[in-house]
Amino acid sequence: MTSEQQLAQLRNQIDACDTELVRLLAKRNQITEQVGKIKQQSGAPLHAPEREAALIAARRKEAEEAAVNPDLVEDILRRMMREAYQNQQSELACVCKSLNPVAIVGGRGAMGQLFAKQLTRSGVAVRIIDRQEQQSGEAAKLLKGAKCVLISVPINAVEEVVANLPALDEDALLVDITSVKEKPLAALTNKHSGPVLGLHPMFGPDISHWVKQTVVVCKDVESEAGEALLAQLKVWGCQLVTMSARKHDEAMQIIQVMRHLTTFVYGQFLAKQEHSLAEIRDCSSPIYQLELMMVGRLFAQSPELYSDIMLAQFERVEPLLEAYKNTYEHTLSMLRDKDKEALMTAFSDAKVFFSDASDQFLSQSRALLNKANDAKVLG
Repeated sequence: MTSEQQLAQLRNQIDACDTELVRLLAKRNQITEQVGKIKQQSGAPLHAPEREAALIAARRKEAEEAAVNPDLVEDILRRMMREAYQNQQSELACVCKSLNPVAIVGGRGAMGQLFAKQLTRSGVAVRIIDRQEQQSGEAAKLLKGAKCVLISVPINAVEEVVANLPALDEDALLVDITSVKEKPLAALTNKHSGPVLGLHPMFGPDISHWVKQTVVVCKDVESEAGEALLAQLKVWGCQLVTMSARKHDEAMQIIQVMRHLTTFVYGQFLAKQEHSLAEIRDCSSPIYQLELMMVGRLFAQSPELYSDIMLAQFERVEPLLEAYKNTYEHTLSMLRDKDKEALMTAFSDAKVFFSDASDQFLSQSRALLNKANDAKVLG
């Protein structure tokens, strides 16, 4: 048998293995769909962290015993789990029946549509209120009897929209989902004597499912209605992080505003260079590919949205920007002076901040870099 024949024979065996893998994946999908139906009937959350951790640990051990790379097995499992969570989205349990119906002000926007779709999947009646309902005079009629009113409008419009709402039922839950919390929550409280709740979904409207998605919760007073909505978010698989509105806004100054501002500046800088995007991508390392993706992601979205995010807290962020500029200038000065010792000291000082999570960050980033390299399209 020639080497070409041997190679062809082995490739046929690989093809047979791959075909069997496809059959097994189909079988697994069918089972996970049944799991989703049982969860929908029982009201169990989509995400079971303990079960997930135990499953991955068990399969990793089996992989080691079979001389298979456990990281490969975990990668495959996590990808299958993500597929399973997507498959379980068609019908969801409802644990917030007391909030039925829900009115979404700004319901034709991207985030409004996302919430409307998820609530509908959970069997909650959703009323959409947007410009056309306000202009036609239908808004007051749609708000009457609503047990939950969700405000999903641009940041700079929240206070005006809330102030112009007609009187709501006293027991109605009034909620906003903007990325700033102090002023919107104050606007909700000033408008409505009933329960209010501030939510900040830390994700965009293009998510494939809600499992493991972070939602920051800001509430001055607990209420039955508010807890019902939070329980529903948990059923969807969300991770809830509770903090004060002030703490939230301070955190967002770094997590969102500073990040968007620095990405915005870097994107403008790249656009003014002589090299085309294609030239830059052709000679990029996987880590720079990821960075380009994040920069490109921002500029692929709404300029109005990101301008609003950057402007919303600029007065508070300005001192942070000044500190960032000073750090940049100090680094530039060390480079100009060729002061290697000072650079190493600065590196070590910053390293302390990341030290507790350094191993985790290395492991996670390595996995992301491998995926970025795998996804590279070669001409």
